[in-house]
Amino acid sequence: MLTPVAEGVFIHRSELLRNNTVVVEGDAGVLVVDAGVTGDELECLAGDIRALGQTVAVGFSTHPDWDHVLWHDALGDAPRYGTAGCAEFLRAFRAQPGWEARAREAMPPEIVDATPVEGFGLVAALPGEASALPWDGPTICIIDHPAHAVGHAALLIEDRGALIAGDMLSDLFVPMLGEFEGSADPLDEYLTGLRRLEETADAASVVIPGHGSPGRDVRARIARDRAYVEALREGREIDDPRIASPEPGWEWVSFIHEGQVASVARWRESA
Repeated sequence: MLTPVAEGVFIHRSELLRNNTVVVEGDAGVLVVDAGVTGDELECLAGDIRALGQTVAVGFSTHPDWDHVLWHDALGDAPRYGTAGCAEFLRAFRAQPGWEARAREAMPPEIVDATPVEGFGLVAALPGEASALPWDGPTICIIDHPAHAVGHAALLIEDRGALIAGDMLSDLFVPMLGEFEGSADPLDEYLTGLRRLEETADAASVVIPGHGSPGRDVRARIARDRAYVEALREGREIDDPRIASPEPGWEWVSFIHEGQVASVARWRESA
């Protein structure tokens, strides 16, 4: 089911991880952002788009995590874009022998057989140095930043007041850092990403996270995520309701936080 969140902007939610696929109406078809997740859900998404009297004009992946780079034949063969970093990561991934098996290993076991990988990661880099999505629809600004994953981007639909945040600003998950590799500092990278999102806050009346619920509290979410990352960096106790989910079946969310505390401690010791 498509749920409106702003003028001409809808979400289609996957229940397993509460992923939000975003659908934006254009003049000659819709934009689909982060299509997912299972085959049945993707076919449902395609049917809902047809029910709008629309076809898919273009796709976009906010970053190269498996649950943001899926596709289905029912959505058609529209061009699919991501940042240069996202597209290059996926090109290299698909070039490896056995990439299909590796993609499936990243998925929760209960959906492996129900999730198509045929269109997995077929994402092209935005042309040139494009800072806006090339399509026939409302201007959509690309906010490229280093937080969470290589080639991560948020999309700002300024005249609709909507910020598509990718895997940031969630009310469900704490900030999920990138990898501590070599000289990389994913804490600093995350704070850089938050600063770039904060620059858009005045133009965004609604934020749509990759996981969780849309909200009209953009600045509050940025502040909460910044407080989490800064406390993690400083080794302080963190008071964040997302760390311990009260919902049955979602207790594993706390493991994300525990793993990050351990990773930061190891990184600090090796620095």
